[in-house]
Amino acid sequence: MGIRSQQWPWFAILVRTGREKSARLLLENAGYECFLPVSKSARRWSDRTKMIDVPLFPGYLFCRMNPHNRLTVLMTPGVIQIVGVGKTPIPVEEEEMEAIERVQKSGLAAMPWPYVQVGNVAQILEGPLRGLTGIIIKIKSGVKLVLSVSLLQRSVAVEVEREWVGDARAGRPSEVGALHYRQAALPSEVVHLSAMKGISDETLQAD
Repeated sequence: MGIRSQQWPWFAILVRTGREKSARLLLENAGYECFLPVSKSARRWSDRTKMIDVPLFPGYLFCRMNPHNRLTVLMTPGVIQIVGVGKTPIPVEEEEMEAIERVQKSGLAAMPWPYVQVGNVAQILEGPLRGLTGIIIKIKSGVKLVLSVSLLQRSVAVEVEREWVGDARAGRPSEVGALHYRQAALPSEVVHLSAMKGISDETLQAD
């Protein structure tokens, strides 16, 4: 059975920092489906400034693979281990991967973000990320949607338009997301975007 003949789950691969791209290419050449989410970052030299791709999850890439046949992955130069519990690989939640893939395909500006589990959760009602649910953060320059990969305890933030964001509710994204499909929340549970406390850009830069 070929590597791509079955839709295996996504697994997170821990790699040496700076080797994410080369490890991805080696795994793809071996027949694996890989995903390395990146963001644009400005790098300045003495004579020019250039925009380059940098990993959204530094030190990690994602790979669909058979967890019972992982030697080829582990022997790939740059790979340290497959993320899991002990020696048992644990797959990444499919919904989390789909959300990160949609962010990557959207072309919207994204960046690594401190891991967030609970906050003001809202569904995106318009735009290229319509239907996604995540934690909404207000900053001086606008609004960000924070999405997480719980296995890695890492998050990314993507800039969204205020008009795209529905009413928020305090909680975890998985809990609040399910609420949209069951019933409307009580009015007292709703947190309007205009009432959220913001974070200044200066605070973010200081962090």
